[in-house]
Amino acid sequence: QLQLVESGGGLVQPGGSLRLSCAASGFTLDAYSIGWFRQAPGKEREGVSCITSGGSTNAADSVKGRFTISRDNAKNTVYLQMNSLKPEDTAVYFCAARFGSKWCPRDAMDYWGKGTLVTVSS
Repeated sequence: QLQLVESGGGLVQPGGSLRLSCAASGFTLDAYSIGWFRQAPGKEREGVSCITSGGSTNAADSVKGRFTISRDNAKNTVYLQMNSLKPEDTAVYFCAARFGSKWCPRDAMDYWGKGTLVTVSS
Protein backbone atom coordinates (compact mmCIF):
# COMPACT_ATOMS: atom_id res chain seq x y z
CA GLN A 1 0.00 0.00 0.00
CA LEU A 2 1.16 3.50 -0.79
CA GLN A 3 1.40 5.82 2.17
CA LEU A 4 2.64 9.31 2.90
CA VAL A 5 3.12 10.27 6.52
CA GLU A 6 3.82 13.85 7.58
CA SER A 7 5.56 14.70 10.81
CA GLY A 8 7.19 17.65 12.49
CA GLY A 9 4.22 19.91 13.02
CA GLY A 10 3.52 21.65 16.28
CA LEU A 11 3.41 24.98 18.03
CA VAL A 12 6.13 27.49 17.23
CA GLN A 13 6.61 31.18 17.98
CA PRO A 14 6.62 33.82 15.24
CA GLY A 15 10.08 34.06 13.74
CA GLY A 16 10.84 30.49 14.66
CA SER A 17 11.67 27.52 12.49
CA LEU A 18 10.22 24.11 11.91
CA ARG A 19 11.10 21.22 9.64
CA LEU A 20 8.35 19.02 8.28
CA SER A 21 9.01 15.54 6.98
CA CYS A 22 7.06 13.49 4.49
CA ALA A 23 7.98 9.83 4.64
CA ALA A 24 6.86 7.52 1.85
CA SER A 25 6.24 3.82 2.08
CA GLY A 26 4.99 1.32 -0.46
CA PHE A 27 6.54 3.15 -3.39
CA THR A 28 9.83 4.59 -4.54
CA LEU A 29 9.85 8.29 -3.81
CA ASP A 30 12.39 9.14 -6.48
CA ALA A 31 9.87 8.28 -9.22
CA TYR A 32 7.42 10.92 -8.00
CA SER A 33 7.07 14.63 -7.73
CA ILE A 34 6.17 15.65 -4.19
CA GLY A 35 4.27 18.75 -3.19
CA TRP A 36 3.58 20.44 0.09
CA PHE A 37 0.17 22.03 0.52
CA ARG A 38 -1.53 23.78 3.38
CA GLN A 39 -5.06 24.56 4.43
CA ALA A 40 -5.95 27.20 6.96
CA PRO A 41 -9.36 27.28 8.66
CA GLY A 42 -12.02 28.53 6.27
CA LYS A 43 -9.67 28.59 3.29
CA GLU A 44 -9.01 26.38 0.30
CA ARG A 45 -6.04 24.08 0.20
CA GLU A 46 -3.16 25.84 -1.50
CA GLY A 47 0.16 24.79 -2.92
CA VAL A 48 3.23 25.71 -0.90
CA SER A 49 6.16 24.11 -2.67
CA CYS A 50 6.96 21.31 -5.09
CA ILE A 51 9.96 19.18 -5.93
CA THR A 52 9.91 17.06 -9.07
CA SER A 53 11.46 13.64 -9.44
CA GLY A 54 14.18 15.40 -11.41
CA GLY A 55 14.96 17.69 -8.49
CA SER A 56 13.48 20.95 -9.77
CA THR A 57 11.72 23.05 -7.15
CA ASN A 58 9.23 25.87 -6.93
CA ALA A 59 7.49 27.72 -4.13
CA ALA A 60 4.54 29.98 -3.62
CA ASP A 61 5.32 33.68 -3.50
CA SER A 62 4.10 33.84 0.08
CA VAL A 63 6.86 31.51 1.27
CA LYS A 64 9.74 32.23 -1.10
CA GLY A 65 12.89 32.99 0.80
CA ARG A 66 11.53 31.40 3.96
CA PHE A 67 10.62 27.80 3.05
CA THR A 68 12.88 25.29 1.34
CA ILE A 69 11.84 21.93 -0.03
CA SER A 70 14.31 19.09 -0.40
CA ARG A 71 14.40 15.36 -0.80
CA ASP A 72 16.53 12.52 0.47
CA ASN A 73 15.87 9.59 -1.80
CA ALA A 74 17.99 7.27 0.32
CA LYS A 75 15.61 7.89 3.22
CA ASN A 76 12.54 7.99 0.98
CA THR A 77 11.65 11.31 2.57
CA VAL A 78 10.87 14.86 1.48
CA TYR A 79 11.37 17.81 3.80
CA LEU A 80 10.00 21.31 4.14
CA GLN A 81 12.30 23.59 6.10
CA MET A 82 10.26 26.54 7.34
CA ASN A 83 12.06 29.60 8.67
CA SER A 84 10.89 33.02 9.81
CA LEU A 85 7.45 31.64 10.49
CA LYS A 86 4.50 33.99 10.65
CA PRO A 87 1.06 33.59 12.20
CA GLU A 88 -0.32 33.53 8.65
CA ASP A 89 1.54 30.25 8.12
CA THR A 90 -0.75 28.52 10.59
CA ALA A 91 -2.44 25.66 8.77
CA VAL A 92 -2.63 21.94 8.35
CA TYR A 93 0.23 20.97 6.07
CA PHE A 94 -0.13 18.06 3.67
CA CYS A 95 2.31 16.31 1.41
CA ALA A 96 1.15 14.71 -1.81
CA ALA A 97 2.74 12.63 -4.56
CA ARG A 98 2.38 12.63 -8.33
CA PHE A 99 3.98 9.98 -10.48
CA GLY A 100 6.53 11.31 -12.91
CA SER A 101 8.60 14.45 -13.11
CA LYS A 102 5.97 17.15 -13.48
CA TRP A 103 4.90 20.01 -11.22
CA CYS A 104 2.33 19.81 -8.43
CA PRO A 105 -1.07 21.30 -9.27
CA ARG A 106 -3.43 20.45 -6.45
CA ASP A 107 -5.94 18.52 -8.54
CA ALA A 108 -3.30 16.41 -10.27
CA MET A 109 -1.76 14.87 -7.17
CA ASP A 110 -2.34 11.14 -6.86
CA TYR A 111 -1.69 10.38 -3.20
CA TRP A 112 -2.09 12.46 -0.06
CA GLY A 113 -0.96 12.25 3.51
CA LYS A 114 -3.30 13.00 6.36
CA GLY A 115 -1.63 16.26 7.30
CA THR A 116 0.21 17.75 10.24
CA LEU A 117 -0.85 20.88 12.09
CA VAL A 118 1.48 23.86 12.28
CA THR A 119 0.48 26.62 14.65
CA VAL A 120 2.49 29.85 14.73
CA SER A 121 1.60 31.87 17.78
CA SER A 122 3.19 33.65 20.69
